[in-house]
Amino acid sequence: MAVAGGLPLLRLLQLVSPALPIGAYHFSQGLEYAVEAGWVHDEASAANWIGGLAEHSIATLDLPILLRLHAAWNYNDGHQALCWSQRLIASRETAELRAEDRHLGCALARVLSDLGIAAAEVGRVNEDSSYAAMFALAASHWHISAEDTATGYVWTWCENQVLAAIKLVPLGQRAGQRLLDAMIVEIPRLVSVAAQIADADIGISTPMQGILSASHETQYSRLFRS
Repeated sequence: MAVAGGLPLLRLLQLVSPALPIGAYHFSQGLEYAVEAGWVHDEASAANWIGGLAEHSIATLDLPILLRLHAAWNYNDGHQALCWSQRLIASRETAELRAEDRHLGCALARVLSDLGIAAAEVGRVNEDSSYAAMFALAASHWHISAEDTATGYVWTWCENQVLAAIKLVPLGQRAGQRLLDAMIVEIPRLVSVAAQIADADIGISTPMQGILSASHETQYSRLFRS
């Protein structure tokens, strides 16, 4: 597994930092309704939820497209990047999940534009500029390898899911660290799986996330936007 070093490592840490002002903490991706419905109620069920989504959605949809976005930006092919970004957004099963992707993409585009990445300007106005598209753009611009880009992307997703679980279940901070520890072991394998997926095989197999996300849209009382 490649390991970023020097400036690329620091840029990767900047990109995955919770201090990045894009509002990722507003979203639970259906976890809030899973807790409401009693499906996620303790550390073990939270681990099953996070691990299941990582295995059957992040590794089979987000990461393969992220890798293609990274390659497109490396070749300065904005059209190809937009096509993959549109496919990613179209694969989101609910209005909430699509809105989340667009919101994070736009927010990250604003940050990157402020940091001098001119190509990010399109993400501020184009609603098809997904979070993954802007994440890959930053990684390409900062010479972060594709493998490290994918690793960082999964890590920040896992961290956000664990933080949501800590608030919602609720779980203690030590339980959260155990969840992250378990996912750290899995992340290299997920990245490896994603790198081997062909274009025609990109997709998800998480129907219950879609159902719970749709249910969350009308949940009476909630903390998260998805």
